[in-house]
Amino acid sequence: MKRDYKLFFSLVVVAIVWGTTYLGIRVAVETIQPWYVTSIRQGIAASLILLYLLSKKQFQWIGWANFVLQMIPALMMIVIANGFTTIAEQTLPSGLTSILSALSPLVVYLSSSAIGIQKFTVKGLIGVLVGFIGVVFIFKDGLGDILDPNYKTGILFLSIAILSWSLGTVYTKFHSSKVTNISLNLFYQFAIAAVVQLVLARTFHPNIDMNLWSFRSLMAVIYLAVFGSVLAFFCYYYAIKRVSAIEVSVLNYINTVIAVFLGWLLLDEVITIDFIIATALIILGVFITNYKKK
Repeated sequence: MKRDYKLFFSLVVVAIVWGTTYLGIRVAVETIQPWYVTSIRQGIAASLILLYLLSKKQFQWIGWANFVLQMIPALMMIVIANGFTTIAEQTLPSGLTSILSALSPLVVYLSSSAIGIQKFTVKGLIGVLVGFIGVVFIFKDGLGDILDPNYKTGILFLSIAILSWSLGTVYTKFHSSKVTNISLNLFYQFAIAAVVQLVLARTFHPNIDMNLWSFRSLMAVIYLAVFGSVLAFFCYYYAIKRVSAIEVSVLNYINTVIAVFLGWLLLDEVITIDFIIATALIILGVFITNYKKK
């Protein structure tokens, strides 16, 4: 059987690049308000794809039916999931954010099973429980910290982001057969998200001083736009047309390892034995859930 090297490349890009975006977001929100980070990020991404489409003479109106199809993942995966994750990272370390986000494959598995995309099994349930234990283990020595208002808010936003991203993934897989031009669909998704997020930015932060935005944060936003949005989302859509939603979603676990490592390497965040054990348990949970004998 011929190997699909484009698929392999796409999966590697999604696994690695989205692992680095947790750090990128963390750096971006150091001096830039979260909704401005997301709106500028998606605005740049939409502009780059538009230039590509115009150069290839592929830009066109997609019709209202397809526009609605693109609006749903734009709102769920970009506005809510990316936006709320960006807000959460103001108070949560990037490593912790990534590990909690590792719940996404488990939510995808349960959702896919519920609507019949993937068969529910006892083995899968055991995998879900092992992954859940891994997340709980993170807090075993400091559950009282959840009562901290700032910490609590970050967890709430991140939980909503995880749920929205997971359901968006299932939705995207369900409609993946209707995708004919990934770049064109992505342009509309990024454009929709950029407009909505700009409205939110102006609503929550009407008076801003752009002079306070650091060069470091601006470079992080550009990185997020070029690699985290344009490149990674294109690869994500290419992959999800060819493999199951859970097979793509499980890459969050590689994201976790990369995010924790970069947080330690560049942001002086601490990697404790609890994080290591929790990560191992979560990865084990997903392995049990998805392992199939050849």
